[in-house]
Amino acid sequence: MNARSRTAGKTLGVAVRALLACTLLLGVGYTAVITGLGQFLLPAQANGSTLTGPDGVVVGSALIGQSFTDAAGAPLPQYFQPRPSAAGDGYDAAASSGTNWGPEHPELVAAVTERRAAIAERDGVPEHAIPADAVTASASGLDPHISPEYAALQVPRIAAERGIPEAELRDIIAAHLEAPDLGFLGSERINVLRLNLDLDEREATA
Repeated sequence: MNARSRTAGKTLGVAVRALLACTLLLGVGYTAVITGLGQFLLPAQANGSTLTGPDGVVVGSALIGQSFTDAAGAPLPQYFQPRPSAAGDGYDAAASSGTNWGPEHPELVAAVTERRAAIAERDGVPEHAIPADAVTASASGLDPHISPEYAALQVPRIAAERGIPEAELRDIIAAHLEAPDLGFLGSERINVLRLNLDLDEREATA
């Protein structure tokens, strides 16, 4: 074996050992450490921030919005409704996106007009009282939150459907109010799935 072959063999050996070392260190070791830390420090978040219903069955994630509609797609009147979604057929995490329509795009204007009219009829409020998040989709299409204003707008309908005093329902909403991140990023908001699950749990134990 000549010198060139020996050198090539040594180089290949070094490369193989480096590959194995990096695979074990970064592919196995690093992954195991980060997974372990996540499970130890933030187990709920590490497992998808899942939420369960009154029967203990996982019904969704606190991080991803979902629709509250019947088989025909009509909003269920006993639930707080989320904001619209442009992700697939609605809150499809595999198709996360906004519409990318500009504010004067004809289809956006038509969609907002239609949504505003539907909400005004469903909740018995004037169209000018409907907040922007009630008729516009988020950039991701997966936003699980609504504004306190949109939640308050829905109180009379849900109170009537569930037989809950409006004042009590407003207190429940206040208990679910989330502050802006770090105190100044974003605005106050309410997680729709958490709020609706709370209502179901209260009804199940009443």
